[in-house]
Amino acid sequence: MNRRKQFVILALFISTLALLSSCTTLRPATSIIQDSIQRYRYVYITPTQNLSSSSGSTSGNIYYSVSKTVNPADVISGKLTREGFIRIPEIKPEFAAQTLIINYGESGKRNVFLGYAIEVTIQLINAQTLQPVCTCTAEGMGSTEADDIREAIGRCLEKLLRPNAL
Repeated sequence: MNRRKQFVILALFISTLALLSSCTTLRPATSIIQDSIQRYRYVYITPTQNLSSSSGSTSGNIYYSVSKTVNPADVISGKLTREGFIRIPEIKPEFAAQTLIINYGESGKRNVFLGYAIEVTIQLINAQTLQPVCTCTAEGMGSTEADDIREAIGRCLEKLLRPNAL
């Protein structure tokens, strides 16, 4: 087999793998809503640390890499701020009845075709009573772990903010 045929076969194989990997379906986001978040105005988001991740590939003798960083608290803050919530640096007793405490955690990793999906869980707690208001869980999958987390947070909050959306 000459080099041209080898190249064509390799290109078809890679294209097929790319097509199949893009067909991976994430599990639907789930939520448990015990109270409406509409009555809250402020959010206190527990601090999280930056997560850096990278992906790379080679083409001939050249190595290409992409590095990304995400701070889950910043992503959560941005999405909630866009929805009209006010992020506060500490919980004030006089505003506790209108304040949600937001907790974030990675709750799983699932192997999927040519990679894995990361699952996150976000918990919203009433700052005055310390009772759960709602909890959501969602998966994300991207080219890096930072992309996985960013997507999972977005899907999770979308489920909380628009529970009846498709």
